[in-house]
Amino acid sequence: MAESMEGLKRTARCAEFTVEDIGKEVVIMGWVQKSRNKGGLIFTDVRDRSGILQVIFEEDICGSEVFEKAATLHNEYCVAVTGNIRSRGKDANTELATGAIEVEATALRILSEAATLPFQIEADTNTREELRLKYRYLDLRRPPLQKNIFLRHKLCIAVRNYMDEQGFLEIETPTFVKSTPEGARDYLVPSRVHQGEFYALPQSPQLLKQLLMCSGFDRYFQLARCYRDEDLRADRQPEFTQIDMELSFADVDDVIAVNEGLIKRIWKEVLGVDIKTPIERMTWQTAIDKYGSDKPDLRFDLPIEDISDVVKDCGFSVFKDTVADGGMVRGIRVPGEGHMPRKKIDALTEVAKYYGGKGLAYLCVGCADDGSHKCSFGKFMTDEELEAIIKAMGAEKGDLLLFAADKFTKVCAVLGNVRLALGKQLDLIDKSAWRFLWITEFPLLEWSEEENRFMAMHHPFTSPMDEDWQYIDSDPGRVRAKAYDIVLNGTELGGGSVRIHRADVQEKMFEVLGFTPERAYEQFGFLLDAFKYGVPPHAGLAYGLDRVAMWMAGAESIRDVMAFPKIKDASDLMMGAPSFVDEQQLKDLAIKIDTETIEAK
Repeated sequence: MAESMEGLKRTARCAEFTVEDIGKEVVIMGWVQKSRNKGGLIFTDVRDRSGILQVIFEEDICGSEVFEKAATLHNEYCVAVTGNIRSRGKDANTELATGAIEVEATALRILSEAATLPFQIEADTNTREELRLKYRYLDLRRPPLQKNIFLRHKLCIAVRNYMDEQGFLEIETPTFVKSTPEGARDYLVPSRVHQGEFYALPQSPQLLKQLLMCSGFDRYFQLARCYRDEDLRADRQPEFTQIDMELSFADVDDVIAVNEGLIKRIWKEVLGVDIKTPIERMTWQTAIDKYGSDKPDLRFDLPIEDISDVVKDCGFSVFKDTVADGGMVRGIRVPGEGHMPRKKIDALTEVAKYYGGKGLAYLCVGCADDGSHKCSFGKFMTDEELEAIIKAMGAEKGDLLLFAADKFTKVCAVLGNVRLALGKQLDLIDKSAWRFLWITEFPLLEWSEEENRFMAMHHPFTSPMDEDWQYIDSDPGRVRAKAYDIVLNGTELGGGSVRIHRADVQEKMFEVLGFTPERAYEQFGFLLDAFKYGVPPHAGLAYGLDRVAMWMAGAESIRDVMAFPKIKDASDLMMGAPSFVDEQQLKDLAIKIDTETIEAK
């Protein structure tokens, strides 16, 4: 039967006691990790968020009543133990922070009992994630997850302290906002008062933080909750948190300077790691050309080379025709891997196909038994043409060369991902490294084949590079943006831009994106009105806080650094959300469910 803790006050958390406390009477409270009855002795490990402390029940010391109660303890019983700290002497456990001491119990209260557990509460577990998420409150008792949540807390505190020192004000923005569908799908909230109308949950505080700059607050930040109705993956959730900021009278260098200081601060305070600044910068075009990605992993090399000019007139029609059709031929040189088994090359070919490629061509330099080249397209090429390719790639005997031929974006996607696969396959990645990188000068616009129009690569309020604005009518795809991403080890941690603050530039941007003046005003009128009253030049950036925490914790998924995450279909197994609601709630909102469509799905 559960007992009250009335009259007891916890002295400290379990792992906060040291050998300096030997001889002291203490009260500890926590959960039973395990209990072992050795006849006249009962050893019980009591755990709380700080760690584990061993308790020993000796009948001669604690009395028969307490001893008999201790004999009933099972895993995860919540207990309060009174006793004296004593040394474990030669029986010390060097693998435990409190292994040199134990509590010699004199009293025990069982604060609550525990039913049979669906899985054991232990650091290493093979339990299915779905089951652990269903009982997330139990899963969160496991030390690895508790450690991650502590790290996230320290990260948030470090961010707040640094931003305060830099003159930023923490300002909350609304959770119910206007739907402005220009990115992912919005989560919609029906209004009871304004029936038939909807709020949206914010995908980011983008427009609101720009309005705060119009309001004269100069520097804003927020740990902002954001919501996007999109397909999930390891580092994506329907609800997430951004480290969001905006600065007035700032340009690209100002934002980067503030954020390099932030990165240096949080890595030092949370992990004790010194990050070297200034952080390397690379233009978007260079990153795409050299690594096939706008978030390249620089922990290993293997750059991509363009050999289109070398093969434009060669005998291999796949290469020749691709270049003639406006595409390109690019390759990766893999030093010393010319004898890679065909099975592994085929696996890389499957990677290429997964990302939309037709396959991979390969050339193993001087790797045949007679010293000649092994080449998947060699019979279509002259010796001179093959040697020209080898020279252009800077290859040596024993090297493996891999090639893709297609349109620019396809070749980048294929070889960028083949490069990553090679990095893992050949164990080239230094997992202890922190390779930060700024990607700058993104294209302002990107062409959408699906919608047959230009779309904003970031958002419609991103400022163009001043020297490129002259091409907005004649060659919109040529215009670069004052946009920047911060990348770590091949993952985008955050991104931002200098914002448009001139009305004429903003109007032209809307025109290029296909907005009529009426539609632009319908969606963004509140911002456009504010821009009539002296808007300052401003810029900002937002990090995915969950993603930052995931990297700092060395976790495989952002679910491991969130207290109550969703699964891949955006449902909550613990609470059973989303769920159906009763008819009266729907009636109050003037909503009718299309049951036929639901049943058909």
